[in-house]
Amino acid sequence: MVLHRYVAAASCACLVVLGLSAMPGVAQSASPAHVFFRVKAAPDVAAPLSGRLLIFLKEGAGDKEVSMDEFHAPGSAETFVCAREIRDLAPGASMEVDADEIAYPRPFAELAAGNYEAQAVLDVEHTYNYRGRTAEDWISGVVAMTGWKPGASEPELVLSAHPEQDPRRAEAMAKMKASATPDVARLEEFESPLLTRFWGRPMKIAAWVILPPGYADQGSETYPTAYWTHGFGGDLVGAEISGLRLHERMKEGKMPPMIWVMLDESCPEGTHEFADSVNNGPWGEALTTEFIPYLEKKYRMDAKASSRLLNGHSSGGWATLQLQVNYPKVFGGTWSTSPDPSDFHDFTGIDLYAPHANAYHKADGTPVPIMRDHGKVMATFEELSRMEEVLGPYGGQIASFEWVFSPKSKGGAPEPMFDRKTGDVNPAVVAYWHDHYDLANLVETHWSERGADLKGRIHLIVGTADTFYLDGAAHKFDAVLARLGADAHFTYLPDRTHFDLYVADKDRQGLFDEIGQQMWDTARPGQQWKKSSPAAGSGN
Repeated sequence: MVLHRYVAAASCACLVVLGLSAMPGVAQSASPAHVFFRVKAAPDVAAPLSGRLLIFLKEGAGDKEVSMDEFHAPGSAETFVCAREIRDLAPGASMEVDADEIAYPRPFAELAAGNYEAQAVLDVEHTYNYRGRTAEDWISGVVAMTGWKPGASEPELVLSAHPEQDPRRAEAMAKMKASATPDVARLEEFESPLLTRFWGRPMKIAAWVILPPGYADQGSETYPTAYWTHGFGGDLVGAEISGLRLHERMKEGKMPPMIWVMLDESCPEGTHEFADSVNNGPWGEALTTEFIPYLEKKYRMDAKASSRLLNGHSSGGWATLQLQVNYPKVFGGTWSTSPDPSDFHDFTGIDLYAPHANAYHKADGTPVPIMRDHGKVMATFEELSRMEEVLGPYGGQIASFEWVFSPKSKGGAPEPMFDRKTGDVNPAVVAYWHDHYDLANLVETHWSERGADLKGRIHLIVGTADTFYLDGAAHKFDAVLARLGADAHFTYLPDRTHFDLYVADKDRQGLFDEIGQQMWDTARPGQQWKKSSPAAGSGN
């Protein structure tokens, strides 16, 4: 799952956050004519600018960056955003932008007079829905609009710079990456014949291979291998950083010596989740029949199912869960944390199979929530959906689900699971989702041929206060597996959310130690490995 660059989860699952509440300054009287901004390309930009132009506005004095990247508690000032596609805006040229044509949460014309601050962002690669601002994007300065009245003036925003990186984060990442020597981490980019044939152009599976301390090219010892993948918002850079942290834990004796393959599941449409999809292509087949055999010839891996283990958080949790379900003879177990919905009777709180199911409203008419802070609702499904459409009809969490799960439409795009205006669920599309991607249904339907290989191999960990209500689907999947006698291992951590699940003994990544130990015991039964005490050195 999920929601915008709010916080990095324990395994680098990065998610979306929105401004939600009713804005104090929304006008109560009839709205004036449309609000317009003038957006200009600075005279010294190197070339004409193209991309999706986003203009952010909120109450304020113009003293800080304006975006959807920060958290907004209910009752606080809400961020508005409008959008327009632009092409070849020449250096020094300007254009008029209607702030009411494509806007979230409402047209700018509905705002009351007051003090606001605005900023423009040009999303050059159309990735804002997934990554937020990137170094390739263009931004304007923050403009203070004191005493501004909608329609009374046309503020000018000049695209003149690229977003700056947080210097402390950049320094920390540089330090971490400096440790990625060939004896620790190696980048693998494998051109997949299956994916290349599907897309009609070269397509690669990319991953960082993290080697255990003591691994040497001329050695003879083989190792169990864990295949990990990130959540929504993650990428190859984050996969490397996560892998280097795991190497440090192995070096410190906190985790057993294993090879970790840190897979990148990001794509222009969001995350492909290594699922075999009519829209994204045969990612699961390519991984299991092409990439893993390639790695096992190159590295000293045990190269047997009991030593191929899976781990991922959030969308990565769903990816690894479905890989175990769909390829039970390839993998010896999955440790999936806070996975996206595994039973679509509870798709983040929505029963997709209910008569007249609606993604926006429950049967009693109340909004369907999608994000909470323990007992407090922080966002609804409708708010997320409408915001994603403005930020761009590509790369958002909901659109990403459809790229993985939906059948193709006649026009070639994925069929929408629900009507974006009304929230009404499309039963025909949901039937396709059920038959191909509802993991509870897949396990139950194929238990006779897969059960022997799945028994005891599914481990799922989720917090009882999961930010995105993902514990609901976990309970339903758990019940199906229990009925089948699957010997599944479900752990519900009390009061844990999506973002603090991996904390153990004040260590933010401590859950990895327990998962690593269980993986080792699965791959090497009878070969004891115990976590070192802090004073005992590496223990490897």
